[in-house]
Amino acid sequence: MNDQIHSGGSDHEHGALGDAEYAEFMELAAQEGFDPEDVEGAIGEAGHGPLPALAIVGRPNVGKSTLVNRIIGRREAVVQDKPGVTRDRVSYEAEWAGRRFKVVDTGGWEQDVLGLDASVAAQAEYAIETADAVVFVVDSTVGATDTDEAVVKLLRRSGKPVVLCANKVDGQSGEADATALWSLGLGQPHPVSSLHGRGTGDMLDAVLEALPEAPAQSFGTALGGPRRIALIGRPNVGKSSLLNKVANEDRVVVNEQAGTTRDPVDELITLGGITWKFIDTAGIRRRVHLQEGADYYASLRTAAAVEKAEVAVILIDSSESISVQDQRIVTMAVEAGRAIVVAFNKWDTLDEERRYYLEREIETELAQVAWAPRVNVSALTGRHMEKLVPAIETALEGWETRVPTGRLNAFLGEIVASHPHPIRGGKQPRILFGTQAGTKPPRFVLFASGFLEHGYRRFVERRLREEFGFEGTPIHISVRVREKRGRNK
Repeated sequence: MNDQIHSGGSDHEHGALGDAEYAEFMELAAQEGFDPEDVEGAIGEAGHGPLPALAIVGRPNVGKSTLVNRIIGRREAVVQDKPGVTRDRVSYEAEWAGRRFKVVDTGGWEQDVLGLDASVAAQAEYAIETADAVVFVVDSTVGATDTDEAVVKLLRRSGKPVVLCANKVDGQSGEADATALWSLGLGQPHPVSSLHGRGTGDMLDAVLEALPEAPAQSFGTALGGPRRIALIGRPNVGKSSLLNKVANEDRVVVNEQAGTTRDPVDELITLGGITWKFIDTAGIRRRVHLQEGADYYASLRTAAAVEKAEVAVILIDSSESISVQDQRIVTMAVEAGRAIVVAFNKWDTLDEERRYYLEREIETELAQVAWAPRVNVSALTGRHMEKLVPAIETALEGWETRVPTGRLNAFLGEIVASHPHPIRGGKQPRILFGTQAGTKPPRFVLFASGFLEHGYRRFVERRLREEFGFEGTPIHISVRVREKRGRNK
């Protein structure tokens, strides 16, 4: 087996494992008493990458959250008999007929609204934009309203596959009401009672036909195409100035007033002989769901830019204290699974005292991305700009790194021998073996004899980084515990 760590390569039917490596791995799993289907399922879950997304949209109080609870099979979405309870987009994992997908619950969509209602509408529009398919929920007892007609226009513009759900059809008598919704021009209305579960199976069958097996790859659109870099950070931190400096020309409007940039601007820029696609995004402001109008849309578009990027360059104003908002932006990039570079702007303005306190802040406030490459730059003067591209390349290399299963298991064996899991309740769980199920970001699945505590998982992640690098990338670790019946086989 080739024991060299390598970068790149696409994940295929066995996660990131080749056929020979997969066969060897399954033999090892059988020896340890694991059910082959359980092992395959664990590798599939860890290695699938992003799941296809299904947005549930409609005007207020048509039963969207009740339908979400029905689809995911548990009561999680907030349900209340008054409009507007769901304000933000909330996503859940669901499964139907053996296929997994992500369900995005949204607030009710209304046209010509202001303030918080406008924000809710913006959330729904963003959910449609980033979804792979949409379920449009209409109250069949009320029929199609002007607002429903407006949503139809929005859906047509999006070009996304739509499944029409005629909700609140609780019996045979309501079928005629559902039939009347053919008039919306979205195809067959599926009569459903999300409250009682009636008709949801047929509707979900239609959803599976509309959803792709896997979401469209949002980056690397063509082999050898430009890598996508999202510049993100608080308003007025210098994102547009940085983009202009790396481009050596004024490509983007720069203004001292925070929030000048509202739409992400894609720029092809050649640096070090390589063409990159930089996305200058609008600043993310506090209390996103209370923003109004253009600023609110700007924060949503920034989130969309992160989703489409491969690398997030997080710009932080080094002359100010690291804020809760800075940390929130870091968390957004980590949770999106992007390669990360942290750039401290306005470094040329710092005196020795501020530098001392900033280093202390970085240790405490940015501990969650201590593994990310850091560059200290000045977008105004161009200081240390030449360090940005090497940092981005380092982060991408870590993001695409793959450790062969043989090498990984030798490493895990050393960990178990030198630092065993603490004994809890008279038992000592042990990592039996593991594999890397995917890359972009690296995703590992460990098979164990018992539950591994969070602190021990963090220790394993730290040791993985020490041994194999993974600089500039989040690491996902999932654990599958051997069931007792497996020991008696």
